[in-house]
Amino acid sequence: MRPPECIHSPMNTALPFSQEESVAYVENVVRRAGTSFYWAMRRLPGNKRHAMYAIYAFCREVDDLADEAGAVEDKLAGLGQWRGEIERLYGGRPRNPVTRALQGPVEEFGLGKEDFRAVIDGMEMDAQPSIRIPDMDELTLYCDRVACAVGRLSVRVFGLDDDTGRALAFAQGQALQLTNILRDIDEDARNDRLYVPNDLLVSYGITDDDLNETLKHPAFEKVCETLAGVAANHFEKADELAAGCDAKTIRPAIMMMEIYRRLYQRLKRRGWRDLTRPVGLGKLHKVWIAFRYGVL
Repeated sequence: MRPPECIHSPMNTALPFSQEESVAYVENVVRRAGTSFYWAMRRLPGNKRHAMYAIYAFCREVDDLADEAGAVEDKLAGLGQWRGEIERLYGGRPRNPVTRALQGPVEEFGLGKEDFRAVIDGMEMDAQPSIRIPDMDELTLYCDRVACAVGRLSVRVFGLDDDTGRALAFAQGQALQLTNILRDIDEDARNDRLYVPNDLLVSYGITDDDLNETLKHPAFEKVCETLAGVAANHFEKADELAAGCDAKTIRPAIMMMEIYRRLYQRLKRRGWRDLTRPVGLGKLHKVWIAFRYGVL
């Protein structure tokens, strides 16, 4: 869940930020977000820590923009501004404190422009007032944009080789985002959103256009179980890849995986019959995971 206060960085060129101020700005974004991820990032060496703060701040701001109340046209216009700012970043002319903080990491770690673009693509999907996913390929693409692309940026900072890094980013990103989707089915449905792909629904005989009737269908439990199985396969692959890496190097990734693994396990125990019963991890539980996997 997102905290009640959204943080938006200024796009105004009349508000210049020094490099030091930009670095401080993104750290403040992460700290104010109240994420347990902050503690894992703090354990990284200085240059990697600042890079991860900047990546997180970028993702945070475009996500808040896509998710806040307002007209779709305004959201898309705001995301369009971020597209322009990414172009300025790679042209050596960033004017936003977040992209100014990203300037050093882009050069030092070779962060890919296409991954920042992919995140914005995903946010444009989320900005729509009504969402339906036609098939598993589209769902995989959506998860790639909103989660795996962030992973690809992160593994560049961690210093993994390209093949291992991209594979880990894909497996973990898919696992985490599918877990989010399974957790939020009821909440999303209340906002006329369904990320469960239509081809999977049809394969279980669910063809009703009414979203409420879809969720009430006797076979919808099996649909969720199938999607949970896909997530489980990605968790398993991510575990295999992470086992071949230096744990200290990928500490934030391991911490995130452990948080979502426990969330996934709780979803499985609850089952898919009563989707209105919320599932989550308490703050103390997250703090314990952050300490166990992000600090020790």
